[in-house]
Amino acid sequence: MESKFTQSGTAQITIDGKSYDLPILKGTSGAEVIDIRTLNKQTGKFTFDPGFTSTASTESQITFINGAEGDLRYRGYPIEQLAEKSTFLETSYLLMHGELPNTSELKQFTDTITSHTMLHDQVESFFYGFRRDAHPMAMMVGTVGALSAFYHDDLDIEEEAQRDLASHRLIAKMPTIAARAYKYSIGQPAVHPQNDLSYSENFLNMCFSVPAEKYAVNPIIADAMDKIFILHADHEQNASTSTVRLAGSSGANPYACIASGIACLWGPSHGGANEACLKMLNEIGTVDRIPEFIARAKDRNDPFRLMGFGHRVYKNYDPRARVMEKTCHAVLKELNIKNPVLDVAMALEDIALNDPYFVEKKLYPNVDFYSGIVLSALGFPTSMFTVLFALARTVGWISQWNEMLEDPNQRIGRPRQLFTGAAARDYVPASKR
Repeated sequence: MESKFTQSGTAQITIDGKSYDLPILKGTSGAEVIDIRTLNKQTGKFTFDPGFTSTASTESQITFINGAEGDLRYRGYPIEQLAEKSTFLETSYLLMHGELPNTSELKQFTDTITSHTMLHDQVESFFYGFRRDAHPMAMMVGTVGALSAFYHDDLDIEEEAQRDLASHRLIAKMPTIAARAYKYSIGQPAVHPQNDLSYSENFLNMCFSVPAEKYAVNPIIADAMDKIFILHADHEQNASTSTVRLAGSSGANPYACIASGIACLWGPSHGGANEACLKMLNEIGTVDRIPEFIARAKDRNDPFRLMGFGHRVYKNYDPRARVMEKTCHAVLKELNIKNPVLDVAMALEDIALNDPYFVEKKLYPNVDFYSGIVLSALGFPTSMFTVLFALARTVGWISQWNEMLEDPNQRIGRPRQLFTGAAARDYVPASKR
């Protein structure tokens, strides 16, 4: 990857009366950064930044977020345009290669992905080693990591052809693994992939068809699934993406790296937001109880928080939520579901969009609010929500992993620390302590 940043100025830091100059770097979009790579060499000091929230850990050309403006772009394209006009596989090609494919490139890419959707028969047998009540994310972490034991022909990360093969296998097999985990958790037989279906249609068929009766994929539902995948495909240097990059910086194989990303995504503070949102809706229970919970949300002394509203990155409206709002209403209309929890969700949405308190504080419904409602309406249990997130995010992780390997400035990750433990001391035998 060729660096595209420029130096826009110099920052000066003074330590013990001595000044040091540090370059200020400017990218194509976003905040400028102070280059501190030589700070320790010059001063003997490190910076202290828990959570790396003020640190640019890498140069990237894939995804850009402007939280203040509610802007999310993949390779420069607004997420709203991609979700409306593109497909998940076309967007995947864009994330991986930097440009949208032409007709022949898209066909070749789609055919390649389709040809790798089946699982090795011995991988299928892995699932029988899990308990019936195992969390689907546990199955995902274990199974994806184990793929490296089967595909020895694509583990040399120095070879571009092998990286491409591993990338295609991961994108292709992730829906099959996810659907297999779901089927296993509910005690139904596995459904094999069908190559005449689109990516999203195939996934829905593997999840919801059964041998006893015919199943036809609803095009509105398939379109909603594709949009969910596009909206969750990448999101800059978040916790799971940073985990994949950190694992990859050591030279670990791609399957291990993606498994590490899945493990990180499993955390409730990251991938479990839509699950937490649905749990809150169930807690509210009925529409008549909404005022009670709204009052609690406005009470500073009450620890209760409305899940699915506002976003730590987007200080304006979450651009993904605009897409999911339309999709959510289309799905609910198509399925005509009578469910008190969904009634609560729609009433709560109306209040949040019109109540002066929420409007003033910009606590708009976010993508997790709508995606949780849609996935629930489709029949997925909450335990599968993060699995679907991982399925979609796989292409983002792969794109970031490949970019990292091609970056000449990349080094093995080695965060520093501010040590506050015991000072140097001598060992004392137990008899004298």
